[in-house]
Amino acid sequence: MRGLILVFSLILGTAQAADDQFRLVSPDVLPGQPIAAAQVFNGFGCTGGNVSPALSWRNPPAGTKSFALMVHDPDAPTGSGWWHWVVWNLPANLQSLPSRAGDPKAGLLPPGVMQGNTDFGSPGYGGPCPPPGDKPHRYYFRLHALKVEKLDLPADGTAAFVGFNVNANTLGVAELMATYGRQPLP
Repeated sequence: MRGLILVFSLILGTAQAADDQFRLVSPDVLPGQPIAAAQVFNGFGCTGGNVSPALSWRNPPAGTKSFALMVHDPDAPTGSGWWHWVVWNLPANLQSLPSRAGDPKAGLLPPGVMQGNTDFGSPGYGGPCPPPGDKPHRYYFRLHALKVEKLDLPADGTAAFVGFNVNANTLGVAELMATYGRQPLP
């Protein structure tokens, strides 16, 4: 009986520890699932809505003073992947982003939050748009909990430059990965 109680305690403790982890979730982007047309880029041959997904998070590491969000496709045939959304200076008390927060014209981000250029060449969210017929690509939404209140970076800094500074100040990362692929052209 004592052994059974010990096993149950270990299982319960593991479940509790999982609930305490730094997590990133979305009602619009489900882990490991295909990204919906609403979030797909509208251009480069893609005809999606290019709407950034709603995101929320919980349990950031102790000492978190701000957040940065980096969305990357490592499967893009560029040698370095493709940056789809680069956001920094999200306040530490923020727990979510609404759908369309990635549209700079929508004004849905708190004052002082910065959106850098994506590999599409402009700031804000740029959804998936892999080459037609390529295998489905993976899209990593990574929310970094940072040990600094603000990253003093230029708005036109490259995603790699922002990423370098984000990684140098990261306390922890919550990740959500989804996929998207396009059919071959006829």
